[in-house]
Amino acid sequence: MVSAQTSNATKSIKILLIEDNDISRQLMSDFLIDFGYDVLSLDKATSFASVMEHFQPNVVLLDLKLPEIDGFTLLQQLRQKPEWRQVPTIVVSAFAFHSDRQRALDLGARRYLVKPVKLMELIEVLQAETEFLAI
Repeated sequence: MVSAQTSNATKSIKILLIEDNDISRQLMSDFLIDFGYDVLSLDKATSFASVMEHFQPNVVLLDLKLPEIDGFTLLQQLRQKPEWRQVPTIVVSAFAFHSDRQRALDLGARRYLVKPVKLMELIEVLQAETEFLAI
């Protein structure tokens, strides 16, 4: 359930959104910003390491089908640095096969949402993953 106080609680929560589809990236980013989250979005994962170091997100929203570096490879890289392992990664992908979901979860994704994602479902998942930060 989405609480009425979500906007105030989300102001300090930083989300790194990695999505190559311009429309999907813009829609999710705008929605999350309107909901009070601090969002930085990338259209590819090549600069994610620098962004992780400087932006220090609380959550990563990750598409799996990306140019240059795919989401599965990125999940592996996120687990290699100790300081990044604790950052929840939520996959938002059009890959609906059980094998893709299982592979992503095995590589460290906390949640796996299939596109088209319901935006309020995304908010509920984000609240569940960041609830300890709002205290």
